[in-house]
Amino acid sequence: MRREAPPQAVIDVNVLTRGELPGAADYARSKIGALGRLTQRQVRHACVKLTRRRDPSGARAVVAQANLEVDGRLIRAQVEAGSADEAVDRLEARLRRRLDRAAEHWEARRGGLPTADPREWRHESDPTHRPPYFPRREDERRVVRRKSFAMVPCTVDDAVAEMELLDYDFHLFTEIGTGAASVLYRGGASGYRLALVEPALADQVIPFDRPVSISPQPAPCLTEAKAIERIGLLGLPFLFFIDAAQGRASVLYQRYDGHLGVITPAG
Repeated sequence: MRREAPPQAVIDVNVLTRGELPGAADYARSKIGALGRLTQRQVRHACVKLTRRRDPSGARAVVAQANLEVDGRLIRAQVEAGSADEAVDRLEARLRRRLDRAAEHWEARRGGLPTADPREWRHESDPTHRPPYFPRREDERRVVRRKSFAMVPCTVDDAVAEMELLDYDFHLFTEIGTGAASVLYRGGASGYRLALVEPALADQVIPFDRPVSISPQPAPCLTEAKAIERIGLLGLPFLFFIDAAQGRASVLYQRYDGHLGVITPAG
């Protein structure tokens, strides 16, 4: 029988600040560090970034981001608030919920998938508040970041759990039944929606328990230039498409600095 390690005393937190935030680093280091007492898993790395916006708008003056590596798994959270202390408090509360959810997921992987109950994220936690996109002019926008990674095939249920832990708005993954790149995102009446490269693949998707609807729209085949044009015209936060030049699924997404990023599967 596996024995859980005792909770850590305090997590060693690396805090980065941008802008005038006096005392915020020490407060974040203390507040987030205390989360070590709540988990029996080993937190191997913890980083918090606090940013005061150049053009603060009262309730959204400070953005707080955190990345925790817990037993080799990434847990991420992002919030915004009117002050640094309030942002850190919100960040700590969101991380606390994610650590609880991660513990439930780890136990579920050992003894079956969890069933839906009133503690699901739609009921227990406030929606993720994203900083508004910087209103960069269309002729100034460009792709400034490209990410490519190997995607281990997984079920839709596992993709939902991963997306919640990472606090993403969308999650590019390989659905294990179809073997095809798919995108899970927040939307639809159920709270989650699954986009497939081709809707005809829906019958091959491995059955799942989480409330996820499947989009009837195929991923469009576009050049990157056309994808950039479309995401701008429609004001989309991200666009799932087939890159016409490479013949593979890609996601073009808006960054908060007004520029764009591209994610593609490796290989």
